[in-house]
Amino acid sequence: MSDRPTVLFVCVHNAGRSQMAAGYLRELSGGRVEVLSAGSEPADRLNPAAVSVMAEEGIDIAGNTPQTLTTDAVRESDVVITMGCGDTCPIFPGKRYEDWDLTDPAGLPVEQVRPVRDDIKRRVEALIAELLPAG
Repeated sequence: MSDRPTVLFVCVHNAGRSQMAAGYLRELSGGRVEVLSAGSEPADRLNPAAVSVMAEEGIDIAGNTPQTLTTDAVRESDVVITMGCGDTCPIFPGKRYEDWDLTDPAGLPVEQVRPVRDDIKRRVEALIAELLPAG
Protein backbone atom coordinates (compact mmCIF):
# COMPACT_ATOMS: atom_id res chain seq x y z
CA MET A 1 0.00 0.00 0.00
CA SER A 2 1.37 3.43 -0.93
CA ASP A 3 1.49 6.49 1.34
CA ARG A 4 -1.92 7.40 -0.05
CA PRO A 5 -4.05 4.25 -0.10
CA THR A 6 -6.82 3.80 -2.65
CA VAL A 7 -10.22 2.53 -1.54
CA LEU A 8 -12.93 1.39 -3.95
CA PHE A 9 -16.55 1.18 -2.77
CA VAL A 10 -18.77 -1.07 -4.89
CA CYS A 11 -22.53 -1.62 -4.78
CA VAL A 12 -25.02 -2.63 -7.44
CA HIS A 13 -26.32 0.77 -8.58
CA ASN A 14 -23.56 3.10 -7.26
CA ALA A 15 -26.37 5.46 -6.32
CA GLY A 16 -26.64 5.17 -2.53
CA ARG A 17 -24.44 3.14 -0.19
CA SER A 18 -21.18 3.34 -2.14
CA GLN A 19 -21.69 7.04 -2.86
CA MET A 20 -22.35 7.81 0.82
CA ALA A 21 -19.27 5.81 1.86
CA ALA A 22 -17.11 7.57 -0.73
CA GLY A 23 -18.43 10.96 0.40
CA TYR A 24 -17.57 10.22 4.02
CA LEU A 25 -14.12 8.85 3.21
CA ARG A 26 -13.23 11.87 1.06
CA GLU A 27 -14.41 14.25 3.78
CA LEU A 28 -13.11 12.48 6.88
CA SER A 29 -9.71 11.48 5.47
CA GLY A 30 -8.92 15.05 4.49
CA GLY A 31 -7.66 13.92 1.08
CA ARG A 32 -5.21 11.39 2.54
CA VAL A 33 -7.05 8.52 0.82
CA GLU A 34 -7.77 8.16 -2.90
CA VAL A 35 -11.48 7.31 -3.12
CA LEU A 36 -13.25 5.47 -5.95
CA SER A 37 -16.81 4.17 -6.20
CA ALA A 38 -18.59 2.12 -8.82
CA GLY A 39 -21.52 -0.18 -9.45
CA SER A 40 -22.01 -3.51 -11.16
CA GLU A 41 -25.25 -2.14 -12.72
CA PRO A 42 -25.04 1.65 -12.28
CA ALA A 43 -28.23 3.68 -12.04
CA ASP A 44 -28.96 6.77 -14.12
CA ARG A 45 -28.68 9.08 -11.10
CA LEU A 46 -28.01 9.14 -7.38
CA ASN A 47 -30.67 8.17 -4.88
CA PRO A 48 -32.25 11.51 -3.81
CA ALA A 49 -32.64 10.28 -0.22
CA ALA A 50 -28.90 9.48 -0.06
CA VAL A 51 -28.06 12.94 -1.38
CA SER A 52 -30.41 14.49 1.20
CA VAL A 53 -29.09 12.62 4.26
CA MET A 54 -25.48 13.36 3.29
CA ALA A 55 -26.35 17.06 2.90
CA GLU A 56 -27.58 16.92 6.51
CA GLU A 57 -24.00 15.97 7.41
CA GLY A 58 -22.57 18.84 5.36
CA ILE A 59 -21.32 16.53 2.59
CA ASP A 60 -22.44 17.31 -0.96
CA ILE A 61 -22.61 14.25 -3.21
CA ALA A 62 -25.29 15.72 -5.49
CA GLY A 63 -22.86 16.28 -8.37
CA ASN A 64 -21.65 12.67 -8.41
CA THR A 65 -22.62 10.30 -11.21
CA PRO A 66 -22.96 6.52 -10.86
CA GLN A 67 -19.94 4.82 -12.46
CA THR A 68 -19.52 1.38 -14.00
CA LEU A 69 -17.27 -1.04 -12.14
CA THR A 70 -14.13 -1.76 -14.15
CA THR A 71 -11.36 -4.27 -13.69
CA ASP A 72 -8.88 -1.37 -13.73
CA ALA A 73 -10.61 0.29 -10.75
CA VAL A 74 -10.22 -2.92 -8.75
CA ARG A 75 -6.62 -3.36 -9.90
CA GLU A 76 -5.73 0.23 -8.84
CA SER A 77 -7.25 -0.15 -5.36
CA ASP A 78 -5.59 -1.27 -2.15
CA VAL A 79 -8.92 -1.93 -0.43
CA VAL A 80 -12.14 -3.01 -2.16
CA ILE A 81 -15.32 -2.72 -0.12
CA THR A 82 -18.38 -4.38 -1.57
CA MET A 83 -21.95 -3.69 -0.53
CA GLY A 84 -24.11 -6.35 -2.06
CA CYS A 85 -22.58 -6.58 -5.54
CA GLY A 86 -22.41 -10.37 -5.28
CA ASP A 87 -19.95 -12.20 -7.49
CA THR A 88 -19.60 -9.44 -10.08
CA CYS A 89 -16.57 -7.89 -8.39
CA PRO A 90 -13.28 -9.16 -9.85
CA ILE A 91 -10.85 -10.65 -7.35
CA PHE A 92 -7.13 -9.94 -7.53
CA PRO A 93 -4.55 -11.58 -5.25
CA GLY A 94 -3.01 -9.27 -2.68
CA LYS A 95 -5.99 -6.93 -2.40
CA ARG A 96 -7.87 -6.39 0.81
CA TYR A 97 -11.57 -7.16 0.37
CA GLU A 98 -14.39 -6.42 2.80
CA ASP A 99 -18.11 -6.92 2.38
CA TRP A 100 -20.26 -4.47 4.30
CA ASP A 101 -23.73 -5.91 4.87
CA LEU A 102 -25.85 -2.76 4.62
CA THR A 103 -29.52 -2.18 3.89
CA ASP A 104 -30.06 -1.00 0.32
CA PRO A 105 -31.55 2.50 0.61
CA ALA A 106 -33.16 2.35 -2.85
CA GLY A 107 -36.79 3.46 -2.60
CA LEU A 108 -36.61 4.12 1.15
CA PRO A 109 -37.71 7.42 2.70
CA VAL A 110 -35.11 9.70 4.28
CA GLU A 111 -36.08 8.54 7.80
CA GLN A 112 -35.03 4.97 6.90
CA VAL A 113 -31.88 6.04 5.04
CA ARG A 114 -30.42 7.95 8.01
CA PRO A 115 -29.59 4.76 9.99
CA VAL A 116 -27.86 3.33 6.89
CA ARG A 117 -25.86 6.56 6.57
CA ASP A 118 -24.90 6.44 10.25
CA ASP A 119 -23.78 2.81 9.95
CA ILE A 120 -21.66 3.73 6.92
CA LYS A 121 -20.08 6.63 8.82
CA ARG A 122 -19.07 4.34 11.72
CA ARG A 123 -17.53 1.85 9.29
CA VAL A 124 -15.66 4.58 7.38
CA GLU A 125 -14.29 6.01 10.63
CA ALA A 126 -13.00 2.55 11.60
CA LEU A 127 -11.48 2.11 8.13
CA ILE A 128 -9.68 5.46 8.40
CA ALA A 129 -8.29 4.46 11.81
CA GLU A 130 -6.83 1.31 10.20
CA LEU A 131 -5.51 2.95 7.04
CA LEU A 132 -4.19 6.16 8.56
CA PRO A 133 -2.83 5.42 12.03
CA ALA A 134 -2.42 8.48 14.23
CA GLY A 135 0.95 10.15 14.03
